[in-house]
Amino acid sequence: MALYRNNGELLTERRGIIDAVVHSLGKSDHGSRILRRGRRLGRITKHRLSRWLLLLTALFSVYFTVCGLKMFIHDGSITAKMESRFPATHSIREGLNLHSKHEELNLHSIHKELNLQETVSLSEFGKPPPKSKRRKHFPCEVEFLKSADGLAEPKNYMNFTWFSLDYVKQEGKTSDSGLFEPRFGGHQTLEEREKSFYAKNQMVHCGFVKGSPGYSSTGFDLDEKDKAYMSKCKIAVSSCIFGSSDFLRRPTSRLISQYSKNNVCFVMFLDEQTLSKLSSEGNSPDERGHIGLWKVVVVKNLPYKDMRRTGKVPKFLAHRLFPNSRYSIWLDSKMRLNADPMLIIEYFLWRRNAEFAISNHYDRHCVWDEVLQNKRLNKYNHTAIDQQFKVYQSDGLTKFDPSNPNNPLPSYVPEGSLIIRAHTPMSNLFSCLWFNEVDRFTSRDQLSFAYTYLKLRRMNPERPFQLYMFKDCERRALVKLFQHRTIPSPP
Repeated sequence: MALYRNNGELLTERRGIIDAVVHSLGKSDHGSRILRRGRRLGRITKHRLSRWLLLLTALFSVYFTVCGLKMFIHDGSITAKMESRFPATHSIREGLNLHSKHEELNLHSIHKELNLQETVSLSEFGKPPPKSKRRKHFPCEVEFLKSADGLAEPKNYMNFTWFSLDYVKQEGKTSDSGLFEPRFGGHQTLEEREKSFYAKNQMVHCGFVKGSPGYSSTGFDLDEKDKAYMSKCKIAVSSCIFGSSDFLRRPTSRLISQYSKNNVCFVMFLDEQTLSKLSSEGNSPDERGHIGLWKVVVVKNLPYKDMRRTGKVPKFLAHRLFPNSRYSIWLDSKMRLNADPMLIIEYFLWRRNAEFAISNHYDRHCVWDEVLQNKRLNKYNHTAIDQQFKVYQSDGLTKFDPSNPNNPLPSYVPEGSLIIRAHTPMSNLFSCLWFNEVDRFTSRDQLSFAYTYLKLRRMNPERPFQLYMFKDCERRALVKLFQHRTIPSPP
């Protein structure tokens, strides 16, 4: 092995073609520059190459990580759930793996179908399906007349059942034993209750029952001036707020004709607490006692502790509060009237030849369903609901059958926030009977509506009661709905 000197240092000489070439080039100055340049370029190329390799490696790692995670989520969790619950999904997945690449676009739609199958089958296995969103309800078109000007009652409209109806105004102590306390609804016996359903000349309980002289008032006391005002009303629109349970909703004045403003009484019944609350919010009555179109009538000495039950007095007994009125419209305080009262009366009463009009419930049509809903939402004491429902079942109340074309009504559950009525004897009797059920049992009037109507109809087969039940979407076209300010706690 030969040795050669490089910068004064003896190094071993390596034999070979490449070494010979390099060695020969290194002997000249030109060769030394080429060698140094080659070494420098080699170091630079290696650094750049290593950087590019690291960058590509990182990119591929990120790519496969993301793709793998998507495949795990999409194909692992969802499909694994499908396979665990539905054996058929395993074969579907195997079939998908045999498809060509251009058929893989259908994978997303297949998974959607599997998810739908899973939702349906979960309920079949007894597991509760996911909670669905509350159904939305919308108004529909109501074909009102173009104008209320000059509207007059049709000549043949009042061709209904006629009889004389009077009301129990006072009750005294019936026996020497036991305590007697006057009640606003009176002390109706079961025998009196049964007889009151006959459409004949009679005296019935219908609220406003006073005790013997010396007993205190039973409630719903009104100022004499307000009584005089209401006695002059021929057509009344009324509502009420008790216990500060709502805001004051003024009727939309621009949608009310001048004819209605001149001929219709708009009366809002308030207790003193509510009037004070509204006044503090800037809704004080003017010098005439009005807030907008509403004539404010203050009620003192409320007859019931339950504000809902107290609200049934103006709701059902408009013919008692407006004794000379021929028509009335009840409007719940959670709604704002957006239609002309005279057009409403023409459309729902005159055009239908009806004496009482109320809308069906937007969701439920069977009293059985209404009972369950009231108990589920704790609307009232469950024992009281069960007792009332048991009485109705024993007296012939049956389930609503939507497939029966002979149903007397399209629904056995009303949406009682809007009621239009003519003050005929049959309409007044039905209103009294319905109020008596609310007074005797629970204040949930939707539970007693069907029973009262069907029993009245059954006991008077030759004296029809012309009740028109209209669609809930029509009700929504007449009013704007709001939420209650507060909801009274159930008894």
